[in-house]
Amino acid sequence: MAVHDLKELQRQADALKPEEQIQLAAYLLAKARKVRAGEEALLSELVLAKDWLRPEEDQAWANL
Repeated sequence: MAVHDLKELQRQADALKPEEQIQLAAYLLAKARKVRAGEEALLSELVLAKDWLRPEEDQAWANL
């Protein structure tokens, strides 16, 4: 891949919404798939983090 292609990919990734960036990162990590112990849990964490980090989630767990 040429450097200008990489810069264009980076520009497009920067233009994504944060939740889309998380999904893209999870996809790329899954695609790389040199799965080591615990890596699958990290992939799941990236995708689920968008829900965990919402204010509504904080409110739901505030009483604990």
